[in-house]
Amino acid sequence: MTTPAPQEAHETRSALTEPAAEAAAAEPLARDSSGHRPVAAAESRPITAVWPGQPYPRGATWDGEGVNFSVFSGRADKVDLCIFDASGKHELQRIELRERTDEIWHSYLPEARPGLLYGYRVHGPYDPAKGDRFNYNKLLIEPYAKHLQGPLVWSDSHFGYRLGSAKADLSFDKRDSAAGTPKCRVIDPAFTWGDDRPPRVPWHDTVIYEAHVRGLTMRHPEVPPQLRGTYAGLATAPVIEHFKRLGITTVELMPVHAFVDDRTLNEKGLRNYWGYNTIGFFAPDVRYSSMGRISEFKTMVKTLHSAGIEVILDVVYNHTAEGNQLGPTLSFRGIDNASYYRLMPEDPRYYMDFTGTGNTLNLQHPRVLQLIMDSLRYWVLEMHVDGFRFDLASALARELFDVDRLGSFFDTIGQDPVLSQVKLIAEPWDIGSGGYQVGNFPPGWNEWNDKYRDTMRAYWKGDGGLIGDFARRFMGSADLYEASGRKPHASINFITAHDGFTLEDLVSYNDKHNEANGEGNRDGHNDNRSWNCGVEGPSGDPLITALRAKQRRNLIASLLLSQGVPMVLGGDELSHTQRGNNNPYCQDNETFWLNWQLDAQQQEFLEFTAQVIALRRRHPVFSRRRFLQADTVTADGLKEIIWLTPEGTEMTETEWNQHFARCLGVYLAGAAIERRDRRGHPVKDNNFLLLFNAHHEMIPFILPPFLSDKAWWTMLDTASPEKPFAQNRILPGAQYSLHGRSLALLRETAYR
Repeated sequence: MTTPAPQEAHETRSALTEPAAEAAAAEPLARDSSGHRPVAAAESRPITAVWPGQPYPRGATWDGEGVNFSVFSGRADKVDLCIFDASGKHELQRIELRERTDEIWHSYLPEARPGLLYGYRVHGPYDPAKGDRFNYNKLLIEPYAKHLQGPLVWSDSHFGYRLGSAKADLSFDKRDSAAGTPKCRVIDPAFTWGDDRPPRVPWHDTVIYEAHVRGLTMRHPEVPPQLRGTYAGLATAPVIEHFKRLGITTVELMPVHAFVDDRTLNEKGLRNYWGYNTIGFFAPDVRYSSMGRISEFKTMVKTLHSAGIEVILDVVYNHTAEGNQLGPTLSFRGIDNASYYRLMPEDPRYYMDFTGTGNTLNLQHPRVLQLIMDSLRYWVLEMHVDGFRFDLASALARELFDVDRLGSFFDTIGQDPVLSQVKLIAEPWDIGSGGYQVGNFPPGWNEWNDKYRDTMRAYWKGDGGLIGDFARRFMGSADLYEASGRKPHASINFITAHDGFTLEDLVSYNDKHNEANGEGNRDGHNDNRSWNCGVEGPSGDPLITALRAKQRRNLIASLLLSQGVPMVLGGDELSHTQRGNNNPYCQDNETFWLNWQLDAQQQEFLEFTAQVIALRRRHPVFSRRRFLQADTVTADGLKEIIWLTPEGTEMTETEWNQHFARCLGVYLAGAAIERRDRRGHPVKDNNFLLLFNAHHEMIPFILPPFLSDKAWWTMLDTASPEKPFAQNRILPGAQYSLHGRSLALLRETAYR
């Protein structure tokens, strides 16, 4: 989910900087995360030695003796490197990068050191009608910057055109933007990784937990106050113990790339809480660092790895924070607008917008594609992350206007020896024509499966005519992924995510309640397929609260027992509520930070979720490595999967199409497991029966004798709030009382 970039605002009073060495700061120079000081800047002396340097690697690269600076701009006339004092308030010097190799401007400064603060001013034509928006008055963030110091302090000077002029004018603005622009910081990448190794959890064993770095720990009573909301806080023992207790294998972090708070939100007293507004593809946002050091992110990854937990990043490469034609000039727009962005061919003043944010990055350009690939490799090789979830991934696949499933972006990743080996997840849609591409991404890619989300929500809500689609989604969505040769794990199953209701709100609200966002409740989805169980919002009625608790158990159990990879929204296990807000992208407050102080019912649901995850991980029949086939017969003469009616008979085509049907069962043959452990021994499992009833009344379900002559034991029944995992023996041919709106899991007595 993305949010609009800033377009207009009011002037913020601030002093403009002077590009002179004598404007050095009076404050003592702080050391960087590695303890280095930028020697030349610290002594307020201008850098005198400027060597040609190299065009690659791009960015500012410390080699132990000096710093190489390299930046791409294919249409610029001149590029100035601007050096600042330690506070970032005073511009000390401008150095022209005179060397140019294949449109890369570069120089080497032997006197520069880690900790040096810098930015760029790029000279060239200013002609928006032709796609050129160069404005040397605007200090620019370098696209390869590894560390950004200071917040973006909005003012009208950040816009390349004169705010207040006619929109058709876009007249050139001469105000200097340096005072309120974050400064790039040269880093020393040295870090002691020791024996850190990626956990490399197999896809079929993966359980994902989507989390927000800040919201996860801001209210955690056992996390030290100074670490709450930070990378360090996420890696504290209480949080890791929670992950381990819950049983998740992989943490998927919402955007941590340096991002911008929208100006319009600032004026409302809000901020871009989610972070889908990237301005730096290499820099971890230091607002999530307790010490302002990027090494804190590395320490977090190393600590999670030592606990066997993977780290996946939600990344936003489809657009930037610079918005549409009326947006600010912060980085890419001022460096080379026509190269970095997709412009309208018939009128390059305007941007192609497949993202709903005003612009779309131009991955057709080889240098822009290289930027994204270098960023991805940097996060894998230097920051040791284990994979990526790509926001609005269809926008990355667009060659011209159409989505090309074999586009250059996917080809490039597919052949890359580093990136082809990590976990890759697509959000398989954007807002453009033909952007919905669920099931169409190439092998090697997994996808957020919103068809799974919508079907599960609607089925347990009680909608009719869904048992066929429910069965397809529950068994891994073979109709979407099998034809391309992909496995069940291609489906990232989720019922809730950051974008939409939490699980608690899904069973408590019929309608969204986004008034706090300041948009008149117009933002956010209207089709939530939610059900409030009879009362909108909080209720003290014990019957309502009991029904809601049962519905949560139904939904989370369905998610965790389905074929495919389950993704749990962080906080759902804690019964977190957003009070009906299904789009809290701008709500950085206690309402949306997770509450770890649980009452008895919330504690019960946490334990329930952990036990179902444990059950899933203990029994490989729920995480098959291939799609189950109804015509495959096991050694005991039974099919490996059999769908059943409540009468205990195998489903017929007619019965699949009955609109009134809301109850069905499925037999899963553990003997059909084709898996070996690390020592090469065959893996075996029990035979299971899963019974589903979304009808409001109890339905007697006959356990068919033809499946087994042995008894069955209940492993789970969501209708039992006190003892959902109580084991009871049931004979074959007997009736199982499947309560209204409930799920039951039964295990055959025989094992091995």
